[in-house]
Amino acid sequence: MVSTPLQPDNQPSKDVCLDLELKEDALKNSPDPLSFDASTDEYLLLQRRIFIVTSVVSALAFAITAIFFDFKASISLLVGAFSGVIYLRLLARSVGTLGKSSKSVSKSQLLVPVVLVLAVSKVPQLQLLPALLGFLLYKLSLSIQVIIDSRTQLSAD
Repeated sequence: MVSTPLQPDNQPSKDVCLDLELKEDALKNSPDPLSFDASTDEYLLLQRRIFIVTSVVSALAFAITAIFFDFKASISLLVGAFSGVIYLRLLARSVGTLGKSSKSVSKSQLLVPVVLVLAVSKVPQLQLLPALLGFLLYKLSLSIQVIIDSRTQLSAD
């Protein structure tokens, strides 16, 4: 078998140069995939709306509990609601870093309900059921926010 010696090709073919130029033009004209300005602003506004709705729902639930139930139940609900807000904040922070510096959602927010149950079991002035219901108020506020967003999208269309 006879083979020809490999010689370096100092002159790239015209097709390769054309391909490289087309790729460079496409990169220059395409939007930056790492720019999150618009979506980050929308996400921050959504976070703010969710926290406002969570605060309003928690305040209403606390007022209703204070009127119809005893002091321990209302304080327990308030402690649970505060824990739910902390949980929601940690979850939002973890989701906010998703894609930028991490590839998965952090599990640190899962400590919040564990600490809540431990605190309620150690403090005799707190009750478990109202605290857990208060903690779950963030889910109600998320549902309310979804309903509000879907209605505003329907009215915009």
